[in-house]
Amino acid sequence: MVDQQVEDIEMPENLKLNTFLQEFHSDCTHPECRFGFYGFAFGQSPFPVPRLIQEALIKNVNKGHYAAVPGVPELRHAISKYNKHYFRMDVTPERIYVGPGTKELIFNLLEILHGTVILPTPAWLGYLPQIRFLKKNFHMLSSRANGKIAPNDLKRLALRLQDRQKILILNNPHNPTGLLYNKLELEEIADVCRELNITIISDEIYAQTTYDFSKFVSMGKIYPEGTFVTNGLSKSHAAGGYRLGYVIFPQHAVDLKAQFKKILATEYTAVSTPIQYAAVAGFEISHEMDEYFKITRNIHKIMGEYTYNTLTAIDGIKATKPEATFYLLADFNAYSPELQKAKITTSQKLAEALIVHPYHTAIVGGDSLVLERTDFSARIAYVDYDGSKVYDAYKTQTPKSYSERVEFVQNNAPKVVAGLTMLEKFFDSLKKDTIDELMLMKNNLKIPN
Repeated sequence: MVDQQVEDIEMPENLKLNTFLQEFHSDCTHPECRFGFYGFAFGQSPFPVPRLIQEALIKNVNKGHYAAVPGVPELRHAISKYNKHYFRMDVTPERIYVGPGTKELIFNLLEILHGTVILPTPAWLGYLPQIRFLKKNFHMLSSRANGKIAPNDLKRLALRLQDRQKILILNNPHNPTGLLYNKLELEEIADVCRELNITIISDEIYAQTTYDFSKFVSMGKIYPEGTFVTNGLSKSHAAGGYRLGYVIFPQHAVDLKAQFKKILATEYTAVSTPIQYAAVAGFEISHEMDEYFKITRNIHKIMGEYTYNTLTAIDGIKATKPEATFYLLADFNAYSPELQKAKITTSQKLAEALIVHPYHTAIVGGDSLVLERTDFSARIAYVDYDGSKVYDAYKTQTPKSYSERVEFVQNNAPKVVAGLTMLEKFFDSLKKDTIDELMLMKNNLKIPN
């Protein structure tokens, strides 16, 4: 007999989509489509794990002992120095706890923090399932005006909530839009949070992917007394499979740290010891890691520029212009009448229509991003290429001009290019079908030209 609480939980949208794509791939009978699909759905960095981390893992593979619950001291010290060097944050190692990925750490924080959760939308598809699993009260906060939450909207919503304490989940840089909050925007949000006793969980897993890195500011620097900052290896170090993240606690949160340690010890004891020692090399300051961050963020920027320009050149399609990450949010709502006519009534049905022959294009639809089911928006992840080859190609001949950057994408990311062509083909066919239908009606009614 399954516990009803588990029975009520839906499979996370990313896993649901993965299952659907695997089944589709095995069922497709067209021999020319053995390549599978054009993958705009999955947000995984395609680059190799940095050599320093790989070598450190090999060196420490014999460490089979349990680690301390908050993390090995060497790693916590390395993370402390990493945050000071890159993010200008003076964080003592005692404020840092290590966990098996930021996803788990955010879940743990939501376990111990009392209050109503404020979830800005669109949102990463992993937040809402966790909130629901924990049966937390929550309210959505739309950020569709310019892709970012407005302080006045946050204040109006918070004043309506009865809970004395509120928890804002802030994702910066932002998945799925690729947008970045600047310092002034963060300060205005922090002012509201101070006034209304709002705790922030600031998910900064994409910080190192900020294209102009000088523009990134951590909310932990702006609002240190009320912000939990989470970060890790998965996006910046292309090491999602290592399952290692960290959380920085707010200043003076002594009681919360004790409660958090109790939760971690109960749920998973500690993160894999060899992985922790391998991660030390990734968080230490070195010329090799600096070069890795610079090259990977520049490649993400080139791919994002190409994807944004190609999409927005299609009549009627809008998109957020990414400043970080490897995503943008595409808006297909201008085609709503044509989609409705084709009996594509939800963003999920749009995703299903795009994956079938001949389009073979995988996207994450708006309903997975906590938007209305009828919102024809989608997250586009532009990482469907061989990261090792692209990394080497960039080092061999770094593209400088716009035309060189376009050529770089066309030569090194053929599936990204072909997938965008398929999106254009899909929406052109919708428009053509509508025009053909109107012409047929006109002819049947014998309407003169």
